[in-house]
Amino acid sequence: MFILNWYVTRGFLVAFSMAIAVLTFGMTGANLVQVLRHISQGFPLSTFFEITLCLMPMVLTFTIPWAVLVGVMLVFGRLSADSEITAMRACGVSILQIVSPIMLITIALTGLCLYLHAEAGPPLLGYSRAVASNSVLSEPQALFVPGAPIIQENSVITISDRDENGTLYGLQIYQLNNDDELVLDITAATGKIEVDREKQRLIVRMFDCLLVDKKSKPENRSFSKELEFSFDYGKLLNGQRVTERAKYMTFRNLMAHINLVKLTGADTTKLEIELNQRIAFALAPIAFLLLGIPLAIRTSRRETSVGLFLSVILAGVFFLSIIVCESLEDYPKLYPQYLLWLPNIVFQIAGAVMTYRISQR
Repeated sequence: MFILNWYVTRGFLVAFSMAIAVLTFGMTGANLVQVLRHISQGFPLSTFFEITLCLMPMVLTFTIPWAVLVGVMLVFGRLSADSEITAMRACGVSILQIVSPIMLITIALTGLCLYLHAEAGPPLLGYSRAVASNSVLSEPQALFVPGAPIIQENSVITISDRDENGTLYGLQIYQLNNDDELVLDITAATGKIEVDREKQRLIVRMFDCLLVDKKSKPENRSFSKELEFSFDYGKLLNGQRVTERAKYMTFRNLMAHINLVKLTGADTTKLEIELNQRIAFALAPIAFLLLGIPLAIRTSRRETSVGLFLSVILAGVFFLSIIVCESLEDYPKLYPQYLLWLPNIVFQIAGAVMTYRISQR
């Protein structure tokens, strides 16, 4: 029996390891592209590695359940297609005996997901945001990213390109009034960044500027050889640092925050959604295991593409269902904090029923 269990478990561990490597790389890809873009704009290389490590725990909370599903679909799909499961059962080995080692591994992975999602991941996610902000303080030129607007008081600044020497190209500055109406449009062919680190101010010198006064009728256009625009980048960043957000709190701190908010009589739906969402995501490996095993045995396909396709569909439905329930935070009467549990309940019940029917054949 030990040899049989090791044979099945080894196949699962190989498929799981390959799946989690590919999925983790894919899910961190978008973040890595953004960080690499910032590095090209002036962020130090150490920031790249630090932010990547800080994001990894939260990424793993998604990729571990998904990798469990992929591993189960591939291994049991192959065992079923090769009639190995039929041969095992003919020798008196039940489905439960076949999957018991994988169940123990999945329970351990569920505990790991719960720890990452409840304790380790959120503070590190908040820390990664702080690292990015501190990097901007040390290299404020990195604020200027082509195509990304900078909003400062009643002004919006965009550029089309920049080089490593701090020269900006295609500057556009929109100045608004208190009613958010456009009053002045400034376009400059090129510009230069100067940094006053002591006062935490950025000075942008613009050359060959076209000014369009939107208040006058008809519009008044004028030309200037050089203009200067400055803003307090320290104030810009500090204004974004508000009190600790719920998504960055540990499980214990989040629970304490919910209790404090309840004492004030305020609504705690959004905080309860965050709390329940963490637990629901952490239990995903068990749900995927219970549903994946019978589906893999039923499909009985030798092609790995079938198992991969089904795993993508099931994981997509599960995660999307939780995200949809989470988006109902503005409708507390629908109790979205409890609707979050529906995907887990449906997947686990459906998987348990299907596994029982297969075992009775």
